[in-house]
Amino acid sequence: MARTEAGRLMAHAPFVHLRVRSAYSLLEGAVRYEALVERCADPAWSMPAVAVTDHANLFGAMQFCAAAKDSGVQPIVGALMPLGRSDDTKTFNGGNGKPQPEELVTLLVQDEVGFRNLLALMSHAYLEAAPNLGRVEIAPEILAERSEGLVLLDGGAFGPLGAAIRRGDRPVAGELVELLLQAFGDRFYVELQRHGLAEEDACEMERVDLAFARGIPLVATNDVHFMDEDMHRAHDALICIAEGTQISVDDRRRLTPEHRFKSADEMTVLFAELPEAISNTIEIARRCAFATPERAPILPRYETEAGRDESDELRAQAREGLEERLAAHVLKPEMDKAERDAACAQYRDRLEFELDVIVQMQFPGYFLIVSDFIKWAKARDIPVGPGRGSGAGSVVAWSLKITDLDPIRFGLLFERFLNPERVSMPDFDIDFCQDRRDEVIRHVQTRFGADNVAAIITFGKLQARAVLRDVGRVMGLPFGLVDKICKLVPFNPAHPPTLDQALELEPRLQAWRQDDEAVGQMIEVALKLEGLPRHASTHAAGVVIGDRTLDELIPLYRDPRAMMPVTQFNMKDVEKAGLVKFDFLGLTTLTLLRMAEDLVKARGTPLALDKLELDDPAVYRLLSKADTAGVFQLESGGMRDALKKLKADCFEDIIAMVSLYRPGPMDNIPRYIAVKHGREQPAYLHPLLKPILEETNGVIIYQEQVMEIAKQL
Repeated sequence: MARTEAGRLMAHAPFVHLRVRSAYSLLEGAVRYEALVERCADPAWSMPAVAVTDHANLFGAMQFCAAAKDSGVQPIVGALMPLGRSDDTKTFNGGNGKPQPEELVTLLVQDEVGFRNLLALMSHAYLEAAPNLGRVEIAPEILAERSEGLVLLDGGAFGPLGAAIRRGDRPVAGELVELLLQAFGDRFYVELQRHGLAEEDACEMERVDLAFARGIPLVATNDVHFMDEDMHRAHDALICIAEGTQISVDDRRRLTPEHRFKSADEMTVLFAELPEAISNTIEIARRCAFATPERAPILPRYETEAGRDESDELRAQAREGLEERLAAHVLKPEMDKAERDAACAQYRDRLEFELDVIVQMQFPGYFLIVSDFIKWAKARDIPVGPGRGSGAGSVVAWSLKITDLDPIRFGLLFERFLNPERVSMPDFDIDFCQDRRDEVIRHVQTRFGADNVAAIITFGKLQARAVLRDVGRVMGLPFGLVDKICKLVPFNPAHPPTLDQALELEPRLQAWRQDDEAVGQMIEVALKLEGLPRHASTHAAGVVIGDRTLDELIPLYRDPRAMMPVTQFNMKDVEKAGLVKFDFLGLTTLTLLRMAEDLVKARGTPLALDKLELDDPAVYRLLSKADTAGVFQLESGGMRDALKKLKADCFEDIIAMVSLYRPGPMDNIPRYIAVKHGREQPAYLHPLLKPILEETNGVIIYQEQVMEIAKQL
């Protein structure tokens, strides 16, 4: 640790918390990072460091470290890991074959080696142990093999050592102590907790005696689940939500108000006769000055022909692909030589400009990898979307068959996708047939290594309506009453209002809160729990591909519904960790289009959807009648009404309508239609705007138009 950091630890509170369960201990912890580091940095508390140790996960490690560093608090990365045997499904205590409570040890990261070992242990627990044992845990032998760079606290009264002593199983306790001492040496601590629980009293004296006899240092921790005592009631409801029970049930898990974030003074008084247990928290903090690393983007190497680097390969493939595109889509038999040369020059110049930018920004590998799996899918007749989002503005992407839209024909700008002035990873939104998407992902796993590919985790949250329902249920309130209250929260799937916003927007909700005591209590508890993560699932499209085994970079997780490992970091955090996201979105529309194409072919009519022209009058007559059920983005009631008024006669009208039909821009739909049919005249605020806005009837619709206006003016 740097001298200044060590001095800072000496100058502040004599105790730091080494066992905090954040909100990412799903439905178990309720500590939010911002509140945690703000409390530590508060001069009244003055804690120079804090550890977050979530239950068998590192979901929020990147976010915690970022929040801590922003507040000037030293983050300590760790986790609570269940310890079990490697030879059967029983926990370390041996048991009798019945399910045993988890026995957790506290692991804290000391340095980069320790971080890599924790990643490996965490990934092993989910990917190798969990499928075999039916539960997430690590065997002591595996822990011992990966002990370097980690500090181990034995877990307190409910850890494997404390549990063995409480059972009177001294041989098992002795065996475990010997194994952990040999593996961790002076990085092994006996962890003492005093929450007023009988289990703690039952084994503390013997554990302290054992520590003194074997020269094992003591350390005091508090098993923090929430920040303040006034959160205890809400946290109790959170436990009931997790366990599907009600607050009124007597025989259920409960925590005490002591499971809060206590001050250094409180902890010092609590362990007054064991001052070394307090001072050792500072000693451990000194040893664990490590934060999760942020890395520049890491891409797997794209295998090229001998003698070519990725830049040369990209240029070669793009130039060859462009000539194929020009021959198929741009050059017409009726064009004379001058027209052909001018058209080719326009596309080739744009291609070379884009290639230079891509190579300068060091992204040729990304384009080659995306092109590789899209070409693979198309070669096997797997439907792939034509491209959407800003990536459709790239001539290189069009040439590599990543997209099927001619960006020059439709006036799309490459700068929206990649811009050296605003360095960010390129991101293609790629749609595959829902039924065959998994085939493409399996190809990627084969191509780059199954251990180098993972889906991305995502988290569902307790949002306003959901948290009210959950809290109402665990409080035992009548379903009809809870349902009535929940329906007063405005429904907006795109931007769901918070409960505070709902209370401001809906007077009846505020009235219920004030007039009905039970409803008021429900709302108060819901306000405290709102926004906490509720469950983990898998991102619909995101996949990361690394240049090495992923557990060397991030912790991995297993979602039973996913066909491959899942990252423990969310989409933003995996990118900070250096991994690059690729989108593999399964689109049912593509599946239905393929079914329709096959049905038409079966009736003897040749049909290739990707060869259809965009100027068929019959199609526009159909659209003008708003007969668009099942047509992607054109089937809502409001859109169908607009289509009847529009009476589109060109593809550009459809593009404009899809772009306009969203909150804000949709106010311009009546004007666009009125100008199209001559009922109003287009208004150009300056002559330079006419060539830019003429195709959209004088209405600014596209980002490309905004950029071009800025450029011209």
